Amino acid sequence: MKLRNMIYSMLLLPSLVTAGAADDPVLTMLKIDQLETRNTDGPDPLVLDGQFWIGRDLDKLWFKTEIERVDGATEEAELQALYSRAIAPYWDMQFGWRGDFRPKPERNWLSVGVQGLAPYFFEVDAALFVGESGRSAARLEAEYEFMFTQRLVLSPEIEINLYGKDDPAVGIGSGLSDIEAGLRLRYEIRREFAPYIGINWSRKFGNTADFAKADGEDIEDTQIVAGIRLWF
Repeated sequence: MKLRNMIYSMLLLPSLVTAGAADDPVLTMLKIDQLETRNTDGPDPLVLDGQFWIGRDLDKLWFKTEIERVDGATEEAELQALYSRAIAPYWDMQFGWRGDFRPKPERNWLSVGVQGLAPYFFEVDAALFVGESGRSAARLEAEYEFMFTQRLVLSPEIEINLYGKDDPAVGIGSGLSDIEAGLRLRYEIRREFAPYIGINWSRKFGNTADFAKADGEDIEDTQIVAGIRLWF
């Protein structure tokens, strides 16, 4: 709780300092990258992956969330609250707090990372996490967009997670934990509203795979997905 309160204070400070900047208005954006259902052999999961930010040109407060619900129950839930500072054209440095609420027990992390547009227009989100009891983690996300037409867009993406030590209570092993890759084809009825279909592949590795096997879970899965991408 002390770690969370300290980070909350850091996140509020930049907003208070820049509150009087009349020529730098406060802007907001809500973006739902994925709101989708995935076809599986069992109950189909419902997945939400979204971001919200509020702030000025150089300083912003970001919220990021990933939630997965299966058969009416939340199986995975993560929230990040981050202060973001522009450090170069198209690049922001971000630091703050990440909370893993599901699966239980809850885990809290200090987060430091960068988010931006890499050469050749790859969208990149990379972060390091430091948790309690000597826990550490790293995550890399990357996405690209192929514009077939002004409305038809193919988007490949990948997420890689690594952890510094075993955490059997939540089924996570040290080293390379899991990789998730997807390919989604969306049609932008408007830029702010785009239904899509696609395919999603995930694979667990190392001790994470061993924990999954012990619980009777699959370590690899390929799913057909359908959903909506939104932003406001």
